[in-house]
Amino acid sequence: MEVVGADGVHVGTVDGVEGDRIKLTRKDSGEGAHKGHHHYVSTALVAGIEGDRIRLSANGDVAVTFEEEEGGAPAA
Repeated sequence: MEVVGADGVHVGTVDGVEGDRIKLTRKDSGEGAHKGHHHYVSTALVAGIEGDRIRLSANGDVAVTFEEEEGGAPAA
């Protein structure tokens, strides 16, 4: 499933769910030091599911600031 912000901006693609976090695929991990790492978004940010999309309560550019990398550290 695709994960989008409240504004419809692509945030990532679901790879799985671990506890209270949505694990995003590595292909959506960004560039530089973030490339090739799984990122996670808290399920607390989920506003709803629309078809094959998970819509978050935060806009896409804000939602990525809440992402965590593997190991639980916030993404910089």
